[in-house]
Amino acid sequence: MNTKSPKQKIIAFIDWYLPGYKAGGGQRAFANMVNYLRDTFDFYIITRNTDFLDTTPYEGIKSEMWTERSEGEYIYYIPENLVGKKLYKQLIKEIQPDYAYINGVYSWKFSILPLFTLKQFGFDGKKVLGTYGMLASTAINIKKRKKQLFIQLSKISGLYKNVLFHTTSEKETKDVKNALGGKVKVKMAPHLPVKELPKLKSIKKNTGEVKLISIARISPEKNTLFALEKLLELGNIKGDINYDLYGPIYDKAYWAECQQVIKQLPDNIKVNYKGVVDGNQVLELFTQYHALFMPTRGENFGYVILESFMAGRLVLISDQTPWRGLQEEKCGWDLGLVNSGDQGTENGEVRDERREGRLKTDNKGQKTDDTGWNSVLGTLVKMQQEEFDVYCRGARKRAVNFINDPELKEENIRLF
Repeated sequence: MNTKSPKQKIIAFIDWYLPGYKAGGGQRAFANMVNYLRDTFDFYIITRNTDFLDTTPYEGIKSEMWTERSEGEYIYYIPENLVGKKLYKQLIKEIQPDYAYINGVYSWKFSILPLFTLKQFGFDGKKVLGTYGMLASTAINIKKRKKQLFIQLSKISGLYKNVLFHTTSEKETKDVKNALGGKVKVKMAPHLPVKELPKLKSIKKNTGEVKLISIARISPEKNTLFALEKLLELGNIKGDINYDLYGPIYDKAYWAECQQVIKQLPDNIKVNYKGVVDGNQVLELFTQYHALFMPTRGENFGYVILESFMAGRLVLISDQTPWRGLQEEKCGWDLGLVNSGDQGTENGEVRDERREGRLKTDNKGQKTDDTGWNSVLGTLVKMQQEEFDVYCRGARKRAVNFINDPELKEENIRLF
């Protein structure tokens, strides 16, 4: 390891990193940042020696020492029981970093403890924290009391004094200021995609059938139950729907609720849990499906949505992400999570997904859905090849326009 490199050094803390892949889009987004910026900075990344929800260490990787993964990218893998302030102080003293980057908000070992340690060490370089949507009202509402207490304690303790919050959208910037106060320092820079677009692959689309995919952890935040209930509401729709779920089961009780809905689905609507997919295989996996179906309760960026566009696949998502105006660009749909007859959100917060988008009853006693989800799902089933191809080209165009923005890399560099 070359600690005398002329490049400035960034020490980074993240719960799970490469070669892991189970933590999802945030993990891939940070890996892409490193890949783009390691020719400008040297990254020293401190992380667990296991993947998300795993207890077995990565095979073939040595812990408790610096490993050079590529030029400008050095990783220190730590066994769970050895994570602590003493080790962090030792590594900070060894590296003498110019900057620090913290991934996430609520992790004691890889967000809160690093911030306290940097403060006690007297670190006077810039500290940047990527929130990954964790301060959105919809995210705070999951385990609400615990998170609100933490936010109050962070203000009292000065945990975020002299910390710059890295946001990826105007909405996320607003979320951070709503949660922590208008005086917090915030800088916006979008997440960076993989450097090369995959080859665009076509897939046959017959009217009367659709293959849907979700790549996200099974959890209330991702609104898996809502998606399944929308499929159930379709009733005896003419046509076949196949919906494959990829991602770790984060909440077993929540998954049990999902399974109860799956059991009620008619024979022509099939849902399959496929386990966890390696992040390197996501783009190829998308080409085997017609559309991403993910009515998330909130995304600061939504990396998997960009990946769907990159693969040339349309998306059916909620309006709680930065990816808006999709139907106008013929690349998908971004729909609300509450009925238009409801009062929408309370204090900017989307209500619990068990109440969102529930069917209303018309004057004949029949259940109706005016959120649009059932209508769009029906459209996807009926869609013919020609129209489907138009949407695929629109999805690809949306990705190309984003990726070719010359400011993307520079905006990330300016975080430091």
